Amino acid sequence: MAVDSAASATGTKQNVPQATKTSETMNYDAFLKLLTAQMKFQDPTKPMDATQFVAQLASFSNVEQGVKMNAKLDSMLISQSLSQVDDLIGKYVTSMDEKIKGVIKEVHIYANGTVVKLDTGKELLLDAGVKISEPPAQETPAT
Repeated sequence: MAVDSAASATGTKQNVPQATKTSETMNYDAFLKLLTAQMKFQDPTKPMDATQFVAQLASFSNVEQGVKMNAKLDSMLISQSLSQVDDLIGKYVTSMDEKIKGVIKEVHIYANGTVVKLDTGKELLLDAGVKISEPPAQETPAT
């Protein structure tokens, strides 16, 4: 539930500052403050219907559970990525167009994907079409 749409649910015109990306969703305390304000400023001759009130509480509960579940899934994905990082170091990687090749020296995990730094100094986003394999065998000089 975005802050802007929740503020408009009170039926009053308010200037709500642009929410930052990390605070786009309301927490339970903000919802209770909004609900209290809505009840405080409602028209006494036309009070809110009790069924609407219960429906709003139920829908907020569903949204809150969804937000918590997404946070837990994000945490699990990061943990999974971190557990697989160790296996990538030392592997040979080739981009889909084969323009970037090399042995993985470092791995950086970001919210939008995993980037590897190669022994050549180049970086590559691990995405569809990237090939990861064992490094090619070193040629031994003839004696």
